[in-house]
Amino acid sequence: MVNSLPNPTLETTETKTKAIRENILTPRFYTTDFETAAKLDLSSQDTELQAMLAEMRADYNRHHFVRDESFDQGWDQVTGEARQAFIDYLERSCVSEFSGFLLFKELSRKLKDRSPLLSEMFSLMARDEARHAGFLNKAMSDFGCTMDLGYLTKNRVYTFFPIEWVIYTVYLSEKIGYWRYIIIYRHLEKHPENQFYPLFRYFESWCQDENRHGDIFKALLRSQPKLWQTWKARLWSRFFLLSVFATHTLTVHERTSFYHTLGLDPTEFDAEVIRQTNETAARAFPSVLDTEHPAFFQRLHRCSDLNLKMSAINHTTQPKWLKALRKLPFQLAIAGHLLRLYLIKPIDAEAMRGTVR
Repeated sequence: MVNSLPNPTLETTETKTKAIRENILTPRFYTTDFETAAKLDLSSQDTELQAMLAEMRADYNRHHFVRDESFDQGWDQVTGEARQAFIDYLERSCVSEFSGFLLFKELSRKLKDRSPLLSEMFSLMARDEARHAGFLNKAMSDFGCTMDLGYLTKNRVYTFFPIEWVIYTVYLSEKIGYWRYIIIYRHLEKHPENQFYPLFRYFESWCQDENRHGDIFKALLRSQPKLWQTWKARLWSRFFLLSVFATHTLTVHERTSFYHTLGLDPTEFDAEVIRQTNETAARAFPSVLDTEHPAFFQRLHRCSDLNLKMSAINHTTQPKWLKALRKLPFQLAIAGHLLRLYLIKPIDAEAMRGTVR
């Protein structure tokens, strides 16, 4: 249960505290309509949810997130731009995991007397997210900084999402997380010379947590016909897919030196993660994006180029109003590219599943 989580995994103990740079790509903290969540009819997916609850109770990774002696060394050999890019990667990942912990913990608490199955499920997912956040925060301390997670809890702005949006976005977040982790893990299995830090050895079991969480949210999604049987569901599916994919492309290309250090081509890595996540989403969503369309990655990369130009403006010493004015044309251009991507004819995932059957 959430109240039995080991608090030390969520404490800040060392060196300088990492401040969060707020921007459009920063992971958000969410709250939702708990009353609506409590009223969800899960009967059509009860068998699947009970099976996944049994897996969560088994806690296959309970002994996995323990640092071994390979961490007991200095990391001064990781320097320069690659070091900062890796710290940024840890920072974003830690905040994302901790955001999930807070949301799941609150869902568990609010649903305890209304939906015992969901309450326990969210409690166990919160347990996993707390482990991940704590492990990442400890990794940050190896590089001279930590996240003050207690401060974040009290001082971050919480964004309200209807429970339907939470189901869409958390499903995608967990599945794209799975593909990010497993692709890096498999690459480093083949190229161990590029594994510059022990954290990457934990990614295989780590990504299984992400995959299991995603499967739970898939069951929640499929339990609600309005989330996959309506024309609105088709529009929302594409919207959230595009939002997640655009964010991924922009963040990957903001820290290219990190991926180069791993021996990965950032553009190829980004494309593979997006293709695999889109294919996975076709098992849950009514429609998905056409990632093979000639303009798809072309326009995403154009957005990334524009984002890097805005980032360069942010690093100047100009007044905020002038920065905002200079960035406006780039923001409008990004919006235009995303709109054109959204209007590309989607793939009918329901029809595709019917063909397979």
